Amino acid sequence: MTPREIILANIEHGKPVRPGLTFSGNRIDDMVHAWCGPPDGYEQKRWRDGGFEYYDDPWGNIWRRMLVGPVKGEVHKPLIRDWEDLSAVRIPRYDVTALANRFRREFEEEREERFKLAGIGGWIFDNARYLRSLEVYFLDMALYPEELTKLHGMVAEMYEQLIHAAGMAGADGIMIGEDMGTQNGLLFSPAMFRSYFKELYSRLMGIAHGYGMKVLLHSCGKNREILDDLADCGVDVFQFDQPALYDMEELASFMRRRTVALWSPVDIQKVLPTGDRSYIEAETRRMVRIFEGHLICKNYPDLPGIGVDPLWDGWAYDEICALANARR
Repeated sequence: MTPREIILANIEHGKPVRPGLTFSGNRIDDMVHAWCGPPDGYEQKRWRDGGFEYYDDPWGNIWRRMLVGPVKGEVHKPLIRDWEDLSAVRIPRYDVTALANRFRREFEEEREERFKLAGIGGWIFDNARYLRSLEVYFLDMALYPEELTKLHGMVAEMYEQLIHAAGMAGADGIMIGEDMGTQNGLLFSPAMFRSYFKELYSRLMGIAHGYGMKVLLHSCGKNREILDDLADCGVDVFQFDQPALYDMEELASFMRRRTVALWSPVDIQKVLPTGDRSYIEAETRRMVRIFEGHLICKNYPDLPGIGVDPLWDGWAYDEICALANARR
């Protein structure tokens, strides 16, 4: 099987010869990745004041980060301070044909037949919460449903452009990101998800499926209460970095029932940071066993950020490769 066929077989539960592998650093990567980049006419502005760096984003929010702290920081001044500002929002625009051509060029540089993944950013909740700031956004969900629904539609309009570009470029899948959970559960109720997001997600993911693309969703936190809803919407692959937050046996049962796949590193919270080689290797074997047949394994891109020595990550990778070779 080619790398692309291995990824598709894991997604579609088609008896793959091994788990999919997407590891950086001259290791096996069954995917080729292309990213959408900034919208037309946008050039980021950055400036410093005291111990902080400030910058804008394509929507017009102003962010702030400590010079010695995380790269991203947090929203300092959201674009929509009052709902009267909604009429002034300008949706970021892309030349869809030009973006499709750029995606295509990046894909065509690859000689090996790998799964072509277009990274198109965050998603609806991810963008909308920054435009209002998170704490205000949660109040909006209860107090301003009409305004919030309009805002969600504007965000969706931007992502629709990116989906069409990826589809026109012949991508096999799109990658989106929507962190909706905490350690214990959702940031909002399942009913609110169904009210605010389900129809919109279904429409956008339906466009992706119309091009024959798979939908790969990153989401941190424990989102078990809406996994069936997300599968209903069209999610094909759940990219979780903390699979041990779930009852993994039960999660695997859900994935078999819904014919969806897991894309995950060895758990970045409970396993990799221990630095215990025997434990990391044992948990790697357990994850591969539990999700066998619908699993794509990956590395976590920011090991220093989670206190993990690259050597520990290497133990997990070597164990996965050993297991994969055993089933060839």
